[in-house]
Amino acid sequence: MNETIDLTPSAAARVAAIAAKQAKPAILRLSVEGGGCSGFQYKFGLADSVDADDSVATRDGVRLIVDPVSLDLVQGAAVDYVESLGGSAFKVTNPNAASGCGCGSSFSV
Repeated sequence: MNETIDLTPSAAARVAAIAAKQAKPAILRLSVEGGGCSGFQYKFGLADSVDADDSVATRDGVRLIVDPVSLDLVQGAAVDYVESLGGSAFKVTNPNAASGCGCGSSFSV
């Protein structure tokens, strides 16, 4: 496991299930973009490959990859998959976020 970012077992299982349904590799890319209600927003997507400068966390055969620019904003974070009455989603617990929005998809530093 890479110390810079973590992928929980629940998130790894969900990525594996989605990747299997779409016949893609079990690689989840997390990136941070400007925008959202708090200044930055998380973006998730399945990736076909890992770039040479990506940071990689692996759990149960699933890889979470983060580019170097985004890693500066999410270092030490954990990516989880949560299900609730309000729906299900990937959730980032980010120790670098000074504040976030109610939906959990954007943050500020």
